Amino acid sequence: MKKIGIIICGRYQNCGGGKCFRALKERVGGFAIYSQEEQVEIVGYSYCGGCPGGNIEYVPAEMIKNGAEAIHLATGFVVGYPPCPSIEKFKEFIKTHYKIPVIVGTHPIPMKYFLDHEKMSFWKEMNMSTIAPELFKDTEAIMKNYD
Repeated sequence: MKKIGIIICGRYQNCGGGKCFRALKERVGGFAIYSQEEQVEIVGYSYCGGCPGGNIEYVPAEMIKNGAEAIHLATGFVVGYPPCPSIEKFKEFIKTHYKIPVIVGTHPIPMKYFLDHEKMSFWKEMNMSTIAPELFKDTEAIMKNYD
């Protein structure tokens, strides 16, 4: 069984996680890296602490104590407006300090956000397809299903 933690953006700190949990069940978005046959358990769900991400220093430790073998930074970091400018820093810190894989992405990018974001300069400048490659593999139908 694979155990994971999810860290969401502080802008969405009250999010109930519905799209993330659904995506895990469907194995889409950032969760497409796990096969349907592989059991995956969420052992921690928290938020970054708000800008500039104060919880990033200690939340992964709690998740690791609960058995986390990977940390997912939620899709909200990517499609929020503006996208989180610290995504790469968060990923690097967690990977370096905690020596645990970090995947950027949980649920698929909703098509309504994708269509707007791909037209904007900041999206290209941040090179989101490199930061969150798993989120750019979903079909248009799957992305529309997450609108």
